[in-house]
Amino acid sequence: MCVVAFGLFQAAGRFRVQTLFSLANKLAFVTGGASGIGESIARTFASAGAMVFIADVRDDSGAAVARSIAEAGGRARFIHADVGDERSVARAAAQVLAEHGRLDVLVNNAGIGHVGTVLNTREEDLDRLYRVNVKGVHFTSQAFVPSMVQRQSGSIINMASVGGIVAIRERYAYCMTKFAVVGLTRSMALDLADHKVRVNCICPGRVETPFVQARLREYPDPRRAYEEMASTQLLKRMARPDEIAAAALYLASDESAFVTGSALIVDGGWTAGK
Repeated sequence: MCVVAFGLFQAAGRFRVQTLFSLANKLAFVTGGASGIGESIARTFASAGAMVFIADVRDDSGAAVARSIAEAGGRARFIHADVGDERSVARAAAQVLAEHGRLDVLVNNAGIGHVGTVLNTREEDLDRLYRVNVKGVHFTSQAFVPSMVQRQSGSIINMASVGGIVAIRERYAYCMTKFAVVGLTRSMALDLADHKVRVNCICPGRVETPFVQARLREYPDPRRAYEEMASTQLLKRMARPDEIAAAALYLASDESAFVTGSALIVDGGWTAGK
């Protein structure tokens, strides 16, 4: 069953209802889809009618998400892929393209974080984040873009961060990589516009993912820790994964056909006064 929004439009003096944000018959590939924001994007896309390929290094979790979507009546399949490994990504992409001949929507969501400043961030920390957060976007895009160019169609959605718009304390390496994601998004959009391939990124604020929830439980007072983390956002709460997935659904849908090269900020007002 497809879950879509509805809009009211005036045409020739009469109003008509039109479905919005449908991904019916579209094929989507979501990296980091085994949990958190990626899982929510996969579920949202499937509910909107897409066939979703869930790519992750966590085989059991990824397969469980795909199975859950299928049991709910959606279409999903897990594919093992390490976005920081060019060969792994190439194999996954080749499998999708060999079986279906195309990809309509690519979501480069996989990413990792690191706490540290320039004083204590080691080279191996930089390399680890750069491999996943930046090279991962490059490798996966490079694997699918040629087929999109050939078809003159496609939407690419990269997961950046408010940390790619403004600096965050003690997130030196993380911000470095997310600023890079915003930059490469705009560069890709510029280079691919003539081929009708749109490229955008989403910049979330803090999101209450299972990873963040686990971190909160490590504090003596989890509720106070939550409030402190949420205090940077004007709405005084963290986003839910499905709220970020809703932004991704818009960028994946035909309703965003005139949107490319954008950094869509979904941060509860974090950057409003910056």
